Amino acid sequence: MKWLKQGDDMDKNQLKYAQQHLANERTFLAWIRTVIAIVGVGFLTTSLHFTIGVHRDVRIDLISIVLGMFACALGLIITVLATIAYLQKKRQINQGIFQASGANVVLIALFMVILLGMIVLYFSFL
Repeated sequence: MKWLKQGDDMDKNQLKYAQQHLANERTFLAWIRTVIAIVGVGFLTTSLHFTIGVHRDVRIDLISIVLGMFACALGLIITVLATIAYLQKKRQINQGIFQASGANVVLIALFMVILLGMIVLYFSFL
C-alpha cells in the first residue's frame, strides 16, 4: 500500500505544476509567433523593394538588404533566447523557484529598436 500512496503524491505534484508548465509552453510559442512575424516583415520589405523597384538607389538597396538580413538574424537570436528561457523556466518550475528574465527582455527590446530604426531609415530615403 505504501507504493500506492507515493504514486498519489507524485500525481498531485505533477498536477500542481501542470498549469505553470503549460503557461511556459504558451509563452515559448508566443515567442516563436513573434519570430515568424519579424522574419516575415524583413523578407517582405526586401522582396517588395526589389520586386516593385519604384526608386532605385544604391543606398536604399543596401538598406533593404541589411534590413532583411537583420530581421532573419534577429529571428534566429530570439529563437535561441526563447528556447533557453523555456528550458530555464521549466527547470525553475520543477525546483519551485522563480527568477525574472530581465536581461533577455532588454536585449530583445534593444534589437527591436534597432530594427525599427532601420525601417525608419529605409522609408526616409524613399
